[in-house]
Amino acid sequence: MTTRTLRRWFVVHKWSSLVCTLFLLIVCVTGLPMLFSEQIWDTFVGDDDPPYEVLPPGTPNASLDTLVEKARAMFPGQIITNVSPMDDEPAVLLSMAPSWQVLEEDKKYPDRNSSHWIKFDARTAKVLEQSRPANAPPEPRTWTGLIMGTCTRLHMNLFAGLPGALFMGAMGGVFVVSLISGTVLYGRFMKRLPFGAVRRDRASRLTWLDLHNLLGVATLVWALVVGFTGLVNELQRPLFGLWRVTDVRQILKPYAHLPVPPQDHLASVQAAFETARKAAPGNEVTGLSFPGASFGSPVHYVLWTRGATPLRARLFTPVLVDARTGALTGAYPMPWYLRFLEVSRPLHFGDYGGMPLRILWALLDCVVIGVLVSGVVLWAGKRKIATDARLRALGYALDEGEVSPVSALAKGAS
Repeated sequence: MTTRTLRRWFVVHKWSSLVCTLFLLIVCVTGLPMLFSEQIWDTFVGDDDPPYEVLPPGTPNASLDTLVEKARAMFPGQIITNVSPMDDEPAVLLSMAPSWQVLEEDKKYPDRNSSHWIKFDARTAKVLEQSRPANAPPEPRTWTGLIMGTCTRLHMNLFAGLPGALFMGAMGGVFVVSLISGTVLYGRFMKRLPFGAVRRDRASRLTWLDLHNLLGVATLVWALVVGFTGLVNELQRPLFGLWRVTDVRQILKPYAHLPVPPQDHLASVQAAFETARKAAPGNEVTGLSFPGASFGSPVHYVLWTRGATPLRARLFTPVLVDARTGALTGAYPMPWYLRFLEVSRPLHFGDYGGMPLRILWALLDCVVIGVLVSGVVLWAGKRKIATDARLRALGYALDEGEVSPVSALAKGAS
């Protein structure tokens, strides 16, 4: 590597690191409580659900049609919007609303001012819990909810919605650039020193440099993975939007202008679940949307299925079942870019390996905070020194035959 190339890599590393440092600190600090969000909620909020009945092992679940009929009897005239079996407990959540509300052209959503949900015991069909009435005063937010909500929104989009998410994705890309440029510089630098050396007997600035390099190279692979997956995760809304206006629109185009049939004339919900399981072998059904839902079909149940193994649990396959006849219309695996997105989500937060991997992620997160802080210290201590002088101060051997533009200007001025 020539001295000119070294200077360029140094400038790239310096400015890419400085540009993203503040936002990376925000991401690292807010990411720590998000890694353990389930444990934090369980510890400080707890579970107010009534206890489940103790039943013999292998007790079958009640038919979903029974739950649907009970919900309709409790709220006559209202529509059911979603049926969602819960993952970690034997319960089913039914969402209801007085009607579909058109919020945007050709897009229908539940009437959010009066939508609500009912939680049933999946085995006995008994009502466990209901959401608060629409006209009831909102429950006061707990400190836990306020802190976790703030951390989540800061981490994802800086309270700025889609523009904030795209900006944070760009910062993730800049972070990857800083890691690559830092690796190039470290390779040149370590030709003169043993790997991992920390020169404590020299100037404090060299000690900070050695610590910065050592911590950076120790977390390099992890930081690259988390930085790149963070960038991908911030693109979720544009990627899902692309899928909806391309593949989904083409699939639903023949049905787009059909009227939504009354819900009391629809086919069996339980049978639709069974049809979806057969259409996507090896998958489990995670939820069903009724005809008329946003981005759905006016005449189909849309059932979401996913893989049953930890690796495939993020790979979703939507299934369309004709709600008028109960016949299968088709199963439509998501495109490769959405599959890549879904697989990258748990990798970003260490969800693949349970608590041991989350603890490792937290420790590495703290080390990266140390890298960021040491980088700021190095920049602040010598920010007025020209590039060549700084490189020499950091221990890089430069080719004296090559003169940087900054040095040439300095000599001309003298």
